[in-house]
Amino acid sequence: MKKVKIGIIGGAGYTGGELLRILIHHPYAELVFVNSKSNSGKLVSSVHTDLLGDTELVFVDTISSDVDVLFLCLGHGEAKKWLFENLINSKTKIIDLSQDHRIADSNFVYGLPELNKKSIQVATKIANPGCFATCIQLALLPLAMNSLLKDDVHISATTGSTGAGHSLNETSHFSWRQNNLSIYKAFEHQHLMEIGQSIKQLQPSYIGELNFVPQRGSFTRGIFASVYTKCEMSLEKMNELYKQFYLNAVFVKISSTSIDLKQVVNTNKCLLHLGKHNDNLLISSCIDNLLKGASGQAVQNMNLMFGLDEATGLKLKANYF
Repeated sequence: MKKVKIGIIGGAGYTGGELLRILIHHPYAELVFVNSKSNSGKLVSSVHTDLLGDTELVFVDTISSDVDVLFLCLGHGEAKKWLFENLINSKTKIIDLSQDHRIADSNFVYGLPELNKKSIQVATKIANPGCFATCIQLALLPLAMNSLLKDDVHISATTGSTGAGHSLNETSHFSWRQNNLSIYKAFEHQHLMEIGQSIKQLQPSYIGELNFVPQRGSFTRGIFASVYTKCEMSLEKMNELYKQFYLNAVFVKISSTSIDLKQVVNTNKCLLHLGKHNDNLLISSCIDNLLKGASGQAVQNMNLMFGLDEATGLKLKANYF
C-alpha cells in the first residue's frame, strides 16, 4: 500500500509533538510538512527535542495541497477560522483535534472509534474527541447502549498538566502544580456536551444529570476518572456486558483488578475496572490524555479512514517504571 501523505497545522504544541512522534515511525505515513508560524525555519527537533536524530523536518509557515490528510492541532476556535481562511484541496481529508466541530456538526463525524467506527471509515472530516470526554464516554457507553442509565451519573476525574496545553499559565507551571490539587470548571466543563451527545446517540431517553468535577493533578500526563451511578445488575453481569461491548475494541481493556494511571501513560489504551457498592456501579477509567485523549486517537482515526488496521503505529508500551 502506498503511504498516506500528511500535513500538520500547528505542529509545535503538545498534540502536534505527539503526532510527530507517532507518525515518524508509522509504516504507512509520509510527513510532507509541519506548519508553525511562530517556529517557521526551525528544525522540528529544536522544539520537540526528544526527536533529535529521528527527523530532519523543518517547520514551515506555508501549506501544501499535495497531502491526503491534514491534522489540525490548533487552539479551540482557531481550527474553524483556519479552515475558513485557507483553500484546501477537496480530496484532502481533515482530522480536527480542537473542539470546534465536535458538537452537532453535520460536516464532521465525531471520531470516537468505539462509538462511530463505520462512519469514520467512510468520513472525509473527523472531529477528534476531547480527552476528558474520551475517558468518561468509554466508561459509560456500554450502559447507554443497553439503556441502563436510569439515574444521575457522578464523575470525578483528574488530569495531568499537559491537558492545559503548551502555553504557560498560572495553573500549569511547575511551582504551582507540583504537590498541588485543585478543582476547575465543576459541573460546567466543555466536554460535558460531547459526553451528553454520545449518550443520547445510544440512549435517547436518558434524562439524568451528568455531574462532573474535573481536577488538576500534580503529574504531567494522563487522566483517571471515577464514575458511578445506580445499577441493579450484578457485577458479574456488568463485566460480561462491558467485555461484550468492547470485544472488538483493540485499545479498550476490562481489568479484573484495580487499575492505575501508569498502566496507560504513553499508550493509546483505555483501561476500565468495574465495582459494585450496594446498588452503585463504580467504573474506573484511565487514558493518556495526549494519546488516546488526543493524538493517538487521531492516528487511530486516520488508520480507519485510509483502510489500515486501526492499531497501526500505535502499539505503544507504557513506561511503567
